[in-house]
Formats: sequence, C-alpha cells, structure tokens
Amino acid sequence: MTDVITVEGVRKVYGEKKALDGLDLTVEQGTVHGVLGPNGAGKTTAVRIMTTLLRHDEGRVRVAGYDVRSDPDAVRRRIGLLGQHAAVDEDLSGRQNLDMFGRLHHLGARRARARADELLERFGLADTGSKAVKQYSGGMRRRLDLAASLITDPEVLFLDEPTTGLDPRGRNEVWSAVRSLVGGGTTVLLTTQYLEEADQLAHRISVVDHGRVIADGTSDELKAKTGGDRIDVVLRDPAQLEHAAGLLPGETSVDKDRRLLSAPVADRMAALTHVVRALQEAGIEAEDIALRRPTLDEVFLDLTGRPAAGEKEDA
Repeated sequence: MTDVITVEGVRKVYGEKKALDGLDLTVEQGTVHGVLGPNGAGKTTAVRIMTTLLRHDEGRVRVAGYDVRSDPDAVRRRIGLLGQHAAVDEDLSGRQNLDMFGRLHHLGARRARARADELLERFGLADTGSKAVKQYSGGMRRRLDLAASLITDPEVLFLDEPTTGLDPRGRNEVWSAVRSLVGGGTTVLLTTQYLEEADQLAHRISVVDHGRVIADGTSDELKAKTGGDRIDVVLRDPAQLEHAAGLLPGETSVDKDRRLLSAPVADRMAALTHVVRALQEAGIEAEDIALRRPTLDEVFLDLTGRPAAGEKEDA
C-alpha cells in the first residue's frame, strides 16, 4: 500500500525540552493509524508539524506526497484537522457553521450551502441542522466539528484526541463517524491517550514516549509483546489473595480492591487446568476464572513503565 504520511528523524526542541527526539512514522493510505501515548509524549507537537502549523528543527515530513516545509500550501489543500477543542460557533446553527466554513474555504455561496447540507446528512445531523450548536450534546458537537474538518473533502484527516471529555455515548458516535470516513477512502491519523479508542479504531498503532516511537504494529502484535495470554482469577475471600498468588504461574499481579489476581500464561488450557486444580486442592474458592489477551493498558505499562497518563504537553 502507498504511504500517505512519512516522518523521518523529526526533532523539535523548546528551550531545553525535547518535544520530539527523532520521531519516525509512516501511515498507509486508507487506514486509521493510531499514535498512542500520554500527555507530554509529543503527539500534539507531531500533529502540528504534519499539518504545517509548526516548523520542525530537523528531519523530513511528507504528507499526501508533499513536503510540509517546502510546499505547505499543497499540504493544506489536501488535509483536514480536528483538534482537541471545538472550532464551531455555539451561537450559530450547525448548518450556519458549515456554510461559514465553506465560504472561508472559497467554495462560493451555492456550493458552501450544498456542502453543508451534504455533511449534515452524512453525520446524522440533518434534523438538528437548524438548531444552535449550544443545544447539541457533546457527541453531536464533535460530529459537527468532524464535518467542518471535511468541508474540502481532504485526502488525509488528522484527529488530535477527538473524544477528550466525551461520555461513552458521545465517543461511540465519533468512532462510528470515523469508521465511515475510512470506509470511504479517507486516511486518518488519530492521536489519543485512550487505549480503548486506539484498540477500536486503529489498523496500526505507534506508541510514542519522550518524543519518539518506541513500538509499532497492529493491536494484536503489540499485545503479543507483553507475553501472550493472561489468566485472571477473582476470589470470593480477599484474605486468600496472597496464598492464591503463589499458585498461579509466572509473575502474578494482585488487585486487592477487586480481589483479582492476574498472571501471564504460555499454554492457555494447560494453565487453566493447573490453576483450577491448585485452587481446589488449597480450598480457595474463586468467583471467576478467565483467559484473555493483554490489554493495550498493559502493553503501554510494559513498554514505558508507566500508565498512559502523564504531564501536560508543552505548548
């Protein structure tokens, strides 16, 4: 497949802070590529560089076949950007907002109105297009933001933490809209600190920490790096957690609040049989025993030594 975004050895320094420290990244056409990392990892800085809003100090960046430093206007004509904060006017209606964005992009009055109606229909907002945006739910507002970023039908869409602050329903609405876009051929680069979001949407994921990519692959490939499957055991009596932990194979983690034991396993069925028998022989009663794949939370913790949350990124 064709690489639509290529980032090679990009560095960006603010004073003594290295926001990006040799970032390498490639994004294939017609896919969702997730850039995963905590606040402060360099995700937003990378997006600002790829969208021509910020100049990098070193390295090379090409988007949709054009160099962002030498041909920024060509890049801008081919991309859309949805940032972390709403770009729409809450006092205007959804239709008025999209019409305004169309005119700002020099579509002309008739074409701007037609494009607004087209996008309202596409994102399920046609029935509410005449309402002021301040009456919209969080999910509706973000879908309108997403529609505004598509006024010029871009080849590449950058989504910088698009569901920050949304409730689960709002997040699902945005996810559904993103899937629809990619089904239509749009390439999406998605930055997020929500591990479930990357797991749900991304065909490929790059894990970023301290301004560089520390791991890259599909969700399943990244999960396999943590050692394969895990066995989870929930006990009825929390007083037996320490005793039971010694019966599980490998290094066992203990969550006292949830009465949960979790350990990596190599052979799923053999491990399950061993644990059930060992607990029975020890007289320890389990409420639940389950085999599962690692989560992206565990992948991130394993790769970076910290959960996917951290200090805010420098401006």
